[in-house]
Amino acid sequence: MTRINTAANPAGRTPGMGAEPPTRNQRLDRLPFNRAHRKLLSACGIGWAFDAMDVGLVSFVVAAVAADPHFALDDAQRSWVLSIGFLGMAVGAMLGGVLADRFGRTTVFTATLVVFGLASGAMALSWSLAMLLAARFVIGLGLGAELPVASTLVSEFAPATHRGRMTVMLEAFWAVGWTLAAAIGYFVIPSTGDWGWRWALLIGALPLAYAIVARLHIPESVRFLESRGRDEEAERSVRHFERASGVEAPVASPYRHVAVRPRTRVRALFSARYRRRTVVIWLTWFFVNFSYYGAFTWMPSLLAHQFGSLTRSFGYTLLISLAQLPGYALAAWLVEVWGRRWTLCIFLAASAGMAMLFAGSGSPASVIVFGMLLSLANMGAWGVLYAVTPEIYPTGMRATASGSAAAVGRLAAIAAPLLVPSFLAASDGDKSVAFLVFAAAFVVACVASLLLPERAGRSLED
Repeated sequence: MTRINTAANPAGRTPGMGAEPPTRNQRLDRLPFNRAHRKLLSACGIGWAFDAMDVGLVSFVVAAVAADPHFALDDAQRSWVLSIGFLGMAVGAMLGGVLADRFGRTTVFTATLVVFGLASGAMALSWSLAMLLAARFVIGLGLGAELPVASTLVSEFAPATHRGRMTVMLEAFWAVGWTLAAAIGYFVIPSTGDWGWRWALLIGALPLAYAIVARLHIPESVRFLESRGRDEEAERSVRHFERASGVEAPVASPYRHVAVRPRTRVRALFSARYRRRTVVIWLTWFFVNFSYYGAFTWMPSLLAHQFGSLTRSFGYTLLISLAQLPGYALAAWLVEVWGRRWTLCIFLAASAGMAMLFAGSGSPASVIVFGMLLSLANMGAWGVLYAVTPEIYPTGMRATASGSAAAVGRLAAIAAPLLVPSFLAASDGDKSVAFLVFAAAFVVACVASLLLPERAGRSLED
């Protein structure tokens, strides 16, 4: 293990010789990526994967529930089961961000796991459409709150030179969860009879148990602790990460006796300083969500209609899902090479192109190839979007800003599945019109992303 002597400050001068001791955030920023970062990333990432597994599962569950004689959902009812979850995610994202800025990132992160774990179990036991919708809404509350909180927490512990890559790596756990959902959809739902979709949802309740692990192993954000005047806890947390890098005789940072900050209001995001970046990041989130959730929540049903087999559709969707991990891996590398803005823009442009090609795909081979390329490009964009959002705001409003951007995105995620039946009607049941609309939305997101500020390699604003 590399031994690092931090008796000197970043400028190479020792305290006591006219130099100010480094702040805790400076000490975190100059650390290499170490085992404490890996542990944090894994702990948050597992929760992230559970989120993805649940969102992915519902696309398979809806197709199976529609075929269940007890429910026999029509297209409009299917759309509502998909969209009601995103309504919950919109509310949850906004509430989760505000609560995380008030009560702490780790506390809210753990609570979200409990909420959507319990609700997944309730949805598995649903006996009516009303109960399906109610449970799905509550699941959305938990899911929506977790994602912006987890990305904020990871970004606040990541060293400046690794922050983009770490956040993209966190988002890469989405691919793990979505692939698990596709595997459950392909292997569990068709092979377990009428109860197949219920067993799938019971698997989705596993976050309830993981919440205990998360509470014990995920530290609270140093920046949040300092903003609340909890200096001793902040110092212990920094020392934990320094020890993981072999730091010898760390220099304690000065205590900052700060007044507790007032709660951040959403209107602060539209102050003169932050108005432009808020509008731009909201536009990007809105159109990325519209395209992604419109395309991928309906994909199993659309492919089942195109090829006449639910099982074949689930298999094709599983293959398409496997391309997500390479997309994240590519984005994790490029985000620190090209920067956030250009990496995001290029992935969104590629997503638009692949959506256009997927719109006209007719054979199984073309569906799989263009679907995988769309999946790769879209997931790369998602990774960068989660990296850039928390780092363009200061600590006091970071979780609120991330949550509000995610909430705006979820509004698009509500609308897109509801609009898909209209797109299908316009093309006699074919997927072409839907994916051409999604391609246009990717173009709008691409243009908006060019206006984002570039923060690669820079420390987070306190």
